[in-house]
Amino acid sequence: MSGASVLYDVPGPKAKARNRVYAVVGTLAVLGLIAFVVLRLSAKGQLQPEVWNIFNYAGVRTSIRDGVLTTLQVFAVAAVLSLALGTLLAVARLSDHKPIRWFATGFVELFRAVPLLITIYALWVILLSNRDSLGLTGSQPQFWALVAGLTVYNGSVQAEVLRAGINSVPKGQKEAAYALGMSKTQVMTTVLMPQAIRAMLPTIISQLVVTLKDTSLGYIITFEELLYKARLMSSNIIVNGNDTYIPVIIVVGSIYVAMCLALSALANWIERRGRRARTGIGMAAAAEPVTATDAMEAAGAAPDGAAGTKS
Repeated sequence: MSGASVLYDVPGPKAKARNRVYAVVGTLAVLGLIAFVVLRLSAKGQLQPEVWNIFNYAGVRTSIRDGVLTTLQVFAVAAVLSLALGTLLAVARLSDHKPIRWFATGFVELFRAVPLLITIYALWVILLSNRDSLGLTGSQPQFWALVAGLTVYNGSVQAEVLRAGINSVPKGQKEAAYALGMSKTQVMTTVLMPQAIRAMLPTIISQLVVTLKDTSLGYIITFEELLYKARLMSSNIIVNGNDTYIPVIIVVGSIYVAMCLALSALANWIERRGRRARTGIGMAAAAEPVTATDAMEAAGAAPDGAAGTKS
C-alpha cells in the first residue's frame, strides 16, 4: 500500500475529519487551562507590576547571577569528570580481565540503581563529618558532594552510552586494526572510541543536559546554586502581603530552559561540524594520462622526434 506508515495506517477521510475535531478540541482545552491559570494568578495578585518589579533591584539580580554562575561551575566540573569516568568504565567493562570487568559492571549497576538524591545526601554527610581531616572549609563539602554525586551517576550512564557506541562499530574494523599490528590500546583510542563518540554524540549531549538540570538537587544539601537562591528570594521577599514564588519560579525556570537550549544548540553545532568534516573532503582530480614522450622528457632523454629520426 503506497504511502502507508510502518507504525500506523494512513487515515481515511473520516479519520482525518475526526483528527481535526480532536485537534481543535485539544487546542481549546489547553487555551482554556492557560486562561484559568492566568485568571487565578491575577486574582492572587501574582501578576501585579509591583510583584515583578522585584527583579529591578540590584540585590535580586546579583543573587540570580551568583546562582547561575555557581550552577554552571558545578556543571562544568561534573560534566568533565563524568565523561572521564564514563570513558574509563566503558573501557573497563570491555576488558579481557574478569576482575576489572566485574568491578566496572558492579560500579555502573550500583550507581545507576541508587537514586541520585540519596547519593548526594550520603556523600554530603560523609564529607561534612570529615571536613577537618579533609581540609574542607565553607561550602566546599556541599560543592564536592554535589559534584561527586553527579559524577558517579552520570559517569555510569555515560559508560553505558559509550559501551553501546563501541559495540556498534563493525567488528571488521577492529580485526583489520589488529591485523596491521596495532595494540589493544591503539585500537581502542584511535579506531573504536572516536567512532563511538561520533555515533553516540546526541545521547552524550542529552545526558549532559540531564547533568545540568540535576545540579538543582544541590538545594537539598543547602548548596547555594540557582534553585536554592530562588527559594531564598521567594520566601524572603513579600510584596503586598503575598509571597513571590510564582514570579521567581517563572524567571528561574526560564533561565534553566535557556541554559539547556544553549547546550543543545552547542551539541547541534558540533554535530554539524563533524558531519561537514566527514563529507567535506573532495575527491582528487584524475591525473591526465602520461604519454611515452612525457615520460622520456621527465627522465631527461630527448624524444626520437626531436632528433629527426623515427624508428
